[in-house]
Amino acid sequence: MSESPISQTDSKHSKQRRALLKGAVGMSVLGIASGLTLAVPGISYAAALTREERDKLTPDQIIAGMKEGNVRFRNGKMQQHDYLAQKRASAEGQFPAAVILSCIDSRAPAEIIFDTGIGETFNARVAGNVSNNDLLGSMEFACAAAGAKVVLVMGHTACGAVRGAIDGVELGHLTGLLNQIKPAIAKTEFSGERTGKNAQFVDAVAKSNVLHTIEEIRKQSEILRGLEKEGKIKIVGAMYNLNGGAVEFVS
Repeated sequence: MSESPISQTDSKHSKQRRALLKGAVGMSVLGIASGLTLAVPGISYAAALTREERDKLTPDQIIAGMKEGNVRFRNGKMQQHDYLAQKRASAEGQFPAAVILSCIDSRAPAEIIFDTGIGETFNARVAGNVSNNDLLGSMEFACAAAGAKVVLVMGHTACGAVRGAIDGVELGHLTGLLNQIKPAIAKTEFSGERTGKNAQFVDAVAKSNVLHTIEEIRKQSEILRGLEKEGKIKIVGAMYNLNGGAVEFVS
C-alpha cells in the first residue's frame, strides 16, 4: 500500500529537519558568539524532535539552542513551525530535550520565548516559579524517565508573585505559595527601598528566587541531584526581561 500524501509530507519534513538539526547543533554556539541568527526564512519545521536527535545532544548544546531560539524571538525571525505536522509526528511518542519550570505569568510563555515546537520541551508553570513535591516529581519524570537533559528554572522581571511575597499578601492558598518565595527576599542584597513598589528590588528578588528554587531542587530531589552529579543533566536558571525579550542565564 502506498503512503498517503500526508505521510509523504511528514516524512519529507522530518528528513529536512534532521538535516538542518545536524548543522544547527554545531553552528548554534558559533551563532551566539558572533551575534548571528540562524533562522532560515521559508523553511517549515514540521517534524517533532526524535529520540535519536535528542540523545545526540549534550546539555550544553541544548542550552545553546535555547539561547539561539531566544535570539530569533527577539529579532522577529522565528522558525515557521508546522504545528499540525508536529502534533502528528509526536502523537505516538515524545522526546523533549529540556524541562522548563517558569512562572504562570501570561507574558512569559517559555515555548514562544525560546522558539520551540511541539514535543521539544516539557513546560511546568506556577506563580513565582517555585518548586514543590508535585513539580519535583514532574521534573524527575521528565529527566529520569523521559530523557530530558536540562532543567531550566526561569523567572521574569516585574513578577507579581514576587511583589506579593515582598508585600506580605495573604489570599487563600496563594498565601502558602508566596511563603515559599520569602527566603529569597532575605537572601537578596539590596541597598535601596526594599518594598514591592521598588521595581528594581522586585527584579533582584526574582533573580534570587530563581537561584533559591534551584537550591531547593538539588536539596529535595536525590534523583535530579544524582543525574546532575553524573553529568547527565544540567540544572540552570534564567531571567526573562518583559521589556526587551532577552533571557539572561544566571547559573
